[in-house]
Amino acid sequence: MIPGPKNLITDVPGLLVGNAQDDALKSGTTVLLGKAPLTTSVHVMGGAPGTRETDLLAPDKSVAQIDALVLSGGSAFGLDACSGVVAGLREQGRGFTLGSAVIPLVPGAILFDLLNGGLKDWQDNPYPALGRTALEAVSEDFELGSHGAGTGALTATLKGGLGSASFVLDSGVTVGALVAANPMGSVTTPGERHFWAAAYEISQEFGGLGPDLSSGLGRDLRSRKTEAMQKLSQGGTLPVEGGNTTIAIVATDAELSKAQCQRLATAAHDGIGRACLPAHSPGDGDLVFAASTGERQLENPDAALALIGHAASLCLSRAICRAVYHATPKENDLLPCWNAG
Repeated sequence: MIPGPKNLITDVPGLLVGNAQDDALKSGTTVLLGKAPLTTSVHVMGGAPGTRETDLLAPDKSVAQIDALVLSGGSAFGLDACSGVVAGLREQGRGFTLGSAVIPLVPGAILFDLLNGGLKDWQDNPYPALGRTALEAVSEDFELGSHGAGTGALTATLKGGLGSASFVLDSGVTVGALVAANPMGSVTTPGERHFWAAAYEISQEFGGLGPDLSSGLGRDLRSRKTEAMQKLSQGGTLPVEGGNTTIAIVATDAELSKAQCQRLATAAHDGIGRACLPAHSPGDGDLVFAASTGERQLENPDAALALIGHAASLCLSRAICRAVYHATPKENDLLPCWNAG
């Protein structure tokens, strides 16, 4: 398997991604749109998820396909980014048809970025407008790092961000990942240069420094993010495990059922575990959506699904590292960037 031509989730034919952000707010929204409805499911492994309309993605639920997926900052407020996307899709005439009603189906997930140095004194929720703007910006090309849902993201030690990566399998199937990386844990080893998932890097896509050769790593879970948030909250008590999440989408052009998409989402979580230390904590909302455009039929879907899931997990690890690698410094940042200058 090799990366697709863009090394983005939009290497999967039929997918578009749009970003919108407010740098003063230090937050934003990312939308993944299918040119046609997408077969989609989800798997949640974090203990503190924030979601909208994820129940309908269970294999036993009647809705077969959805129109778009949203990743957003803003914690609970960010779920309203989905409303902006719904409004925009309704104007386009897209959605589930029930009689004369057209209902766009737009599940979403959010991360916590309310204590990151941005201006949070807004009166009207800005996220519906951000969602609509992101929808209007959808394209096969989009920015990584401090853009979209990754604008205000933070890891334990460095700025997080928005990341993406792809693989084209020997069979011709394309697999991609899109992630907003805001984990409780670190994405780099102590010293903040080597990535935990360095072994999966392709062609120096996140710096090319290779694995950390030190041993005995992983025992110090000190979080500069938590310390900075506690200072920002003016002495308020913030649990070490509070205010985090890695939210992601993996996608493929292979024809998959909702049940197979759920298995794909489950397998892709390995990518979070390889890239973030620790992962899937009580205070992380770690979640992976899995979507299929259904454009490529499989001769043996069950056998192919194992490799597709493995590829998705590797793409997700690489996407998380690329999110941190491409983050850029902004005024009033709480944490430095991997590319500090």
